[in-house]
Amino acid sequence: MTFEILLKRRDFIIIYKPCGMSVHKDGAEVGLTELIARQLGVAQVWLVHRLDKVTSGLLLLALNAESAAALSRLFAEHRIEKTYLALSGQKPKKKEGLIIGDMRKVRNGAWKLCQGRENPAITRFQSVSCEANLRLFVLQPKTGKTHQLRVAMKSLGSPILGDVLYGKNDSAFDRTYLHAARLQFEFNGETFDVFAAPQEGAWWRKASVLAKMAEKPFLGNAQISV
Repeated sequence: MTFEILLKRRDFIIIYKPCGMSVHKDGAEVGLTELIARQLGVAQVWLVHRLDKVTSGLLLLALNAESAAALSRLFAEHRIEKTYLALSGQKPKKKEGLIIGDMRKVRNGAWKLCQGRENPAITRFQSVSCEANLRLFVLQPKTGKTHQLRVAMKSLGSPILGDVLYGKNDSAFDRTYLHAARLQFEFNGETFDVFAAPQEGAWWRKASVLAKMAEKPFLGNAQISV
């Protein structure tokens, strides 16, 4: 498998991770980092953040141990801004705002948003109607909790299309419609702002969704890859 490389520097690369590809081995003989190392012809690359298996989009990987430590620190300190796109068939309780709450693990590997705020997950969101029973969401996580965005969407009453863990009767969809679209950060004195549109999924290609994405009010000066 060959990955699309959207940006390459001496210390890191940003690739497009397809949906359905795990960042961990998951029992596979060869994992994602090893595949990328082979593609680049290097001994090793370093994973500095993660995307769920069902999530497509931008994945940043370090090319040496020093940059891996520095980039991991930027993620830990929330100095790398991430923007996701999601689709839902349900209207949210409110169109935009913040979702804040502690997360507690429940059955079947799922998580639940709670009212407590001891160590809360924080997500900023906005949404727009594409057509009847279809909304586009722009999600910006301010923390990095497991399944944070999927749980946040469920808490709004708008589970992500195709999310069989947090939605209902969604197995008919061709994917979970969550996509890591944009990364913004500063590293070694240089500012980076990269965007990639989702490539897989019939619902991303709906005319009404493409029209709303084309407005791109959330992109600013992103270096756009489509």
